[in-house]
Amino acid sequence: MLSVETRHAIHPEHAKGMDTEALRAHFLGEGLFAAGEIRLIYTHYDRFVLGGAVPAGGELVLEKVEETKTPTFLARREMGIVNIGDTGTVSADGESWEMGRGDVLYLGMGTGAVTFSGEGRFYITSAPAHATYPNKLITVEEAVKVEMGAAETSNKRVIKQFIHPTVMESCQLILGYTSLLDGSVWNTMPAHIHDRRMEAYLYWGMSEEARVLHLMGEPQETRHLMVADEQAVISPSWSIHSGAGIGEYTFIWAMAGDNVDYTDMDFIQPKELK
Repeated sequence: MLSVETRHAIHPEHAKGMDTEALRAHFLGEGLFAAGEIRLIYTHYDRFVLGGAVPAGGELVLEKVEETKTPTFLARREMGIVNIGDTGTVSADGESWEMGRGDVLYLGMGTGAVTFSGEGRFYITSAPAHATYPNKLITVEEAVKVEMGAAETSNKRVIKQFIHPTVMESCQLILGYTSLLDGSVWNTMPAHIHDRRMEAYLYWGMSEEARVLHLMGEPQETRHLMVADEQAVISPSWSIHSGAGIGEYTFIWAMAGDNVDYTDMDFIQPKELK
């Protein structure tokens, strides 16, 4: 029911020499959503965890994860959950939250066992925490929406902020998602890095044939990953993260690190990329 894969941190000098297979093995999360299973990736980037839970009409319980060496997974962690499937339910500490497609649930440090049920496909993100904040369901309607980009540069998009200082308090976890408008393909351009935080992306809402060309690597030593629907990218603090896709898609971004300032980023103009 539960499987956990560990990913160690990679130095940028090491990444320069990686071939396609090695890049995908270290930075791409595939097969996260399997019926009747919880699959997690425990990373050594700010001890961030990402994964998927698919109860498939039954129940799945996330309680103890051996990799954290804590009594329960959330004993010293906070969690953000996004439902990317049909309506499902998450229960913890005697409370239950029904989640529609696109809704986000925050669970604070000290929450006990977490139960997933129904027809949801739950994307899980988690980071270490230093304080307990209240559990909170944020629906799609309650998210803060920010429009960015322009049709002329093919990056017109809507950013929905959920676990974010404009919506609620958290320790270090920030989460939201970005949807491209018709005719736009670039999810982030100009690209940027933020040396103070890592980030993870889950690409979602794509057709089976579609792919996103995800750019990563140092600004003057870029690499790429071809990413399919429901696949995730682990982005180290030294790496840019930008991409262009075929057709409609959304990407869920989640960050952990030194601060919760969403605008704390260093932009890299296209002419500076190599």
